[in-house]
Amino acid sequence: MTNPVALHYGGSGTLADKIAANLKNAGKDISSLATTDLASVDEFHIRGRKATLELAGHLQLSAKSQLLDIGSGLGGPARTVAEQFGCRVTGLDLTPAFCEAAAVLSSWVGLADKVSFQEGDATRLPMGDDTFDAAMTIHVAMNIVAKDQMYSEAKRVVKPGGRIGIYDVLQGEGGDVLYPVPWAREPSISHLATPDDMKHLLMDAGLNLLEVDDSTGESLSWFQVIMDRMEKSGPPPVTFQTFLGGDFPEMVRNQIRNLAERRIRTVTYICETRI
Repeated sequence: MTNPVALHYGGSGTLADKIAANLKNAGKDISSLATTDLASVDEFHIRGRKATLELAGHLQLSAKSQLLDIGSGLGGPARTVAEQFGCRVTGLDLTPAFCEAAAVLSSWVGLADKVSFQEGDATRLPMGDDTFDAAMTIHVAMNIVAKDQMYSEAKRVVKPGGRIGIYDVLQGEGGDVLYPVPWAREPSISHLATPDDMKHLLMDAGLNLLEVDDSTGESLSWFQVIMDRMEKSGPPPVTFQTFLGGDFPEMVRNQIRNLAERRIRTVTYICETRI
């Protein structure tokens, strides 16, 4: 039986083919793409590439580092970090269509030797203990009930003293989330933690909390800039609508309202595994 979360994100057809067709229609040459050419579709989170680099900047990465990206989607953050820091990144995602497309997109931008992707469950990571120097997860836990298992597993596979960066959408104080949103069309696959929940979850998983940053205001401003830009010059060649479908504009409108009314918050946590 198809997992409802994978079904929500996977869409139909081959994602890489859809993305390639949109890029070609916009005059892009697939043989000479840069990672920034894909940012409008593969940095599938609020504040995009900027947020990815902010998070990775706290993880003490070097060219020798092995990083795990939990919930890697189309691989945008993995590619961004591999390109900027020179490290090797392993991406794991529940959605087979994402893993397949992520590998293809990585080959387009010449990063197939730096990043790899595999299908798997964030609450049962198919990796050994102390495998990675660091881990990150970006806009993933909103679809996961067993967050305690997710963070315990992240701690298990990261070496003692290694860092784990989490950037997620949390439940705000402004009321229930308005649906549909990019991570869920209705509440059954949406499982938001509160900021208080997060602190307890991370500490109970054996993580030391080093830094917390609430970027809700910046996230709302980011959306407003995107909307203004689209009104003036139209949408980019490829967007998240490529795999989320025709109700994506409604998702964006709800996302902006949810942020403005503090129904959701965007928060980053930088943690260190206890030695």
